[in-house]
Amino acid sequence: MAEEDDPVIRTLQSLRGKICEAKNLLPYPGPNKMRGCFCTVSLDQEEVFRTKVFEKSLSPFYGEDFYFEIPRTFQYLSFYVYAKGFMQRDLPVGKVAIRKEDLSKYSGKEHWFSLQSVDPNSEVQGKVHIEMKLNELITDNGSVCQQLLVRIIECQGLPLINGQSCDPYATVSLVGPSRSDQKKTKVKKKTSSPQFDETFYFEVTRSSSYTKKSQFQVEEEDIEKLEIKVDLWNNGNLAQDVFLGETKVSVKVLRNDSSHQAWYLLQPKDNGNKTSKTDDLGSLRVNLTYTEDHVLPSNYYISLRDLLLKSPDVKPISASAAHVLCDICRERYEAVLPVVRLLLHYNKLVPFVTAVAELELEQTQEANTIFRGNSLATRCLDDMMKIVGKRYLTVTLKPVLDEICESNKPCEIDPIKLKEGDNVEVNKENLHQYVQKVFNSIVHSSMSCPTLMCDVFNALRQMATKRFPDDPHVKYSAVSSFVFLRFYAVAVLSPHSFHLRSHHPDAQMSRTLTLISKTIQTLGSWGSLSKNKLSSFKETYMYDFFKSFQEEKCIEEVKRFLDEISSTGSKESSGVEESLILKEGEVQKRAQGRKRLGKKNFKKRWLRLTTRELSYHKQPGKEALCTIPIKNILAVEKLDESAFNRKNMFQVIYTEKLLYVQANNCVEASEWVEILSRVSRCNQDRLSSYHTSAYLCGNWLCCKATSETHAGCKPCTATMPANIQLDIDCDRETERIYSLFTSNSLKLQKLEEACASIAVYQGPQKEQDDYSHFTIEDSRETFNTIKHIREVTEKLLEHHETFQKKRSTSTKYGSEDNPIVGKASQHQ
Repeated sequence: MAEEDDPVIRTLQSLRGKICEAKNLLPYPGPNKMRGCFCTVSLDQEEVFRTKVFEKSLSPFYGEDFYFEIPRTFQYLSFYVYAKGFMQRDLPVGKVAIRKEDLSKYSGKEHWFSLQSVDPNSEVQGKVHIEMKLNELITDNGSVCQQLLVRIIECQGLPLINGQSCDPYATVSLVGPSRSDQKKTKVKKKTSSPQFDETFYFEVTRSSSYTKKSQFQVEEEDIEKLEIKVDLWNNGNLAQDVFLGETKVSVKVLRNDSSHQAWYLLQPKDNGNKTSKTDDLGSLRVNLTYTEDHVLPSNYYISLRDLLLKSPDVKPISASAAHVLCDICRERYEAVLPVVRLLLHYNKLVPFVTAVAELELEQTQEANTIFRGNSLATRCLDDMMKIVGKRYLTVTLKPVLDEICESNKPCEIDPIKLKEGDNVEVNKENLHQYVQKVFNSIVHSSMSCPTLMCDVFNALRQMATKRFPDDPHVKYSAVSSFVFLRFYAVAVLSPHSFHLRSHHPDAQMSRTLTLISKTIQTLGSWGSLSKNKLSSFKETYMYDFFKSFQEEKCIEEVKRFLDEISSTGSKESSGVEESLILKEGEVQKRAQGRKRLGKKNFKKRWLRLTTRELSYHKQPGKEALCTIPIKNILAVEKLDESAFNRKNMFQVIYTEKLLYVQANNCVEASEWVEILSRVSRCNQDRLSSYHTSAYLCGNWLCCKATSETHAGCKPCTATMPANIQLDIDCDRETERIYSLFTSNSLKLQKLEEACASIAVYQGPQKEQDDYSHFTIEDSRETFNTIKHIREVTEKLLEHHETFQKKRSTSTKYGSEDNPIVGKASQHQ
């Protein structure tokens, strides 16, 4: 099989986390001890996420979630806390730097980290390609000496300086106990991947005890003591040069070979291991989950994927592979998501959710507690609504939440929390208006509710009515417990988590959204529970506020809405699809030379992508300077840095011209390329090839073709997915499931032992503590499923080990893909 001979293994990295809060930050000298501060996330020295500024606090609460795919290799994940500067640069307060190898220690849990001082000599990024040779020479006086040749070939991935590509140069030093000779390369302008290709020579003297030997050999003691040190710097011109990183290579790498050539990761400057006091800089609370998946070719996952896709048809459902996975990973929320995504892709989610919900209903004794716990059914529905209902949520809530957050009227109605000068009646009226707008948006949104959600709600409604036939409200509570309590109320409370707002709201707005969310939950339950709910509220002020709503009218509107979204009947569409913003942000765009004498330089622009068009503007909210219909996009690809000596460039190829764009960082660039490719994948006349660089000075820089209309020199990377709407990578999801099975093998073994015990002794034994939390309805069927799981995961493990061996033998330590980390003391 061709794929077995030359398999394509994808390494996919992602990071999910939350910057919670900082405490006891160092106060500033002078009268103004507190300033606004913010936190950033960086891959090495490249900032990829920034919180909003928290004003005047030494213990700011950020509460901001982040998630992104990591498109490149990195050494450190760092969190920086900055103080907002006044008419000057922002000042670093401290940082938390975690090596990539150590991320697994902190994965999935919150941790307090002490802030470390930000030392300019430790802020490094990139790698350098070095060649070394040792030659024997005869001098003019007839003596024999050694000449050490050091060639600085190139660097890659150097950081941006003040948002621009740096002007790098390298210094090369031969360092020993009694010598320190230094040489320097030329400065390369505006590039983060400079091509130096400069060679330097150092004379290495020999000991007098070796003068009579016919063939010179480097003395062992000298080998131990001599080393080459390469430092990378950014030329500051009139300003001070900035340190970019260093590496040290011991000359003894040439002990066995006359030459040595390798890539080295740049390291922080050796500062003598000085320790600095960190106790008084403060601390940062962070929750993060880093995942790295090595995805094999698709055919290797057929057996595991088929086993999982059979899950909805297994009787009982608790014996299915999908249920077994979620059972052994009960404490791990992320275990449910890949199952939901895989079943969604193959249209198997509705029967699976229906089966697990039916199992939960059998164990529910009271109708008023239906779907209120954190069960497998509720977690599956939560993930499904977030994936399928993303656009529905945007259409329904984003406009009204934008209006609320931008007006930001005071809404506090708790007498204890009122500020001096606040009028509680005015606040109550403000809150009432906000709640009414959100409520109206929700109850009139049924036509936008995705069909898949309606199908699930319909199934839940029928099962609940069957389970509690004497309760007239249960057909509503079964649906409202999801759509109001777990969908809309949560999105109102944390709009930034659902991409409805870019940042976590400030304290006042957060309180307003909390009150709105609490009210929406209650209004939603009015249509599904018995009346006189007001008496159950603990807060008197909330009791008085709820009385301002017309209860009968709200009940009827909620019931009508729940009836509509839990109906399987066809919905009449208005026929006009509303244009939704999919992504927007500030970029650098190269001028397209619309004017004959216009200079094609780069300018800041606001780039916006909607479901209909791509446009750029001078500023957010301003009229579009250029609009490109989605249907006119022919390809979207990354652009070589060499085209304009700029990192994170991509190109949008459309019917009229080429649009060259520079994103703020590698994550932003990758996200723009991904979403633009996704929305344009079905376009007619899409290109099959493209140019990786630009057309400048009469030729394409990539292939040297002279015609501007010459066909591309590289195949386009975008492919047609099976499910365009959801865009789910099924191989990656199956690999994630495989990883979860293997990392939880001990729990799988306990479940297997429990099934064996029950099957042998015809019933559960007295010692149930080890497996009482497992769901075992049919021990034999569950045991057989576990047997199949073991077979397919063990086979996948063999494939992974085979590919890992091939990779380790084919990827030499010191190669471009596997650079040497730290000081190289011997040839490897």
